[in-house]
Amino acid sequence: GLTASINKDPVTKDLVLESGALVLADRGVCCIDEFDKMDENARAVLHEAMEQQTVSVAKAGIVASLNARASILASANPKDSSYDPKMSVVENIHLPKNLMTRFDFIWLMLDKRNRETDRRLAEHLISMYSESGMRAKVQPEVAPELFRRYVSFARRWVFPEVSDEAAEALVKSYTDLRNQGSSREVITATPRNLESLIRISESLARAELREVVLASDVAEALRLLKVATYAAAVDPETGLIDMEQLIVGVGAARRKRQRELEALLQEVLAERAQSGSMLTVDSVKLVVNERLGERKEQLANDGEFFGALRVAEEQGL
Repeated sequence: GLTASINKDPVTKDLVLESGALVLADRGVCCIDEFDKMDENARAVLHEAMEQQTVSVAKAGIVASLNARASILASANPKDSSYDPKMSVVENIHLPKNLMTRFDFIWLMLDKRNRETDRRLAEHLISMYSESGMRAKVQPEVAPELFRRYVSFARRWVFPEVSDEAAEALVKSYTDLRNQGSSREVITATPRNLESLIRISESLARAELREVVLASDVAEALRLLKVATYAAAVDPETGLIDMEQLIVGVGAARRKRQRELEALLQEVLAERAQSGSMLTVDSVKLVVNERLGERKEQLANDGEFFGALRVAEEQGL
């Protein structure tokens, strides 16, 4: 699995602790496919691994905390095998909302019809099986062994420090991102985005074996963040960036409508309670939709109404 498992040694018959993928990938990269099909226990483990860089194990009397200082590269498919642009990225991908915010980058790879792109993809796939394609195989400019040694050297010996110029650029970039919202209700950046900018800037400097993070690294990190995560965080209803939808799962327009429905429902329940008339779900929903019709607003569907009713029950109404 991802963490660790307890198995019985076939020779000694003793219980032994075997490391999982995250522990084995310590100081490396852990690649996870079909990320959306993981069970709840595996997702709960990922929270600890991505936040504290450790994996806790308490099985069969064995209690341990193992290092899992690994970067996670995960791929997931949409719920219905097709990405719906009218829904947010959280609604399209069946993943916990708070887990999405822990990734530095969220790339949307959409299958759009394009004659030139489709032709290049088909030629590439066919070249993997044809004789002419095998003969025309492109050789990498850098030998694989040299590249591995380069990456290993950078990981072991290069630890860039943020210069004063880069620190000012980080502060300016974060404040600019925070002020992109059209209203106070829309959150366009969180402290986690600032931490992502710092990590990406340091990694760009490390890739060039530099000991100092420059303002140009911060600018490139900001560009990557905008073309990746911010493209995925666009509210499909307003077309504006809304980072909070990665946390709560819905966009700003839908959150505002939910609050309005909750307030309207509580108002209707209070009026019916004072009049002493009998309350039924259908009668309350009818009154709510009549009020919405008077305001010339869209009528509440079953999901919205029962969601507001659930909030009213939690508040003891």
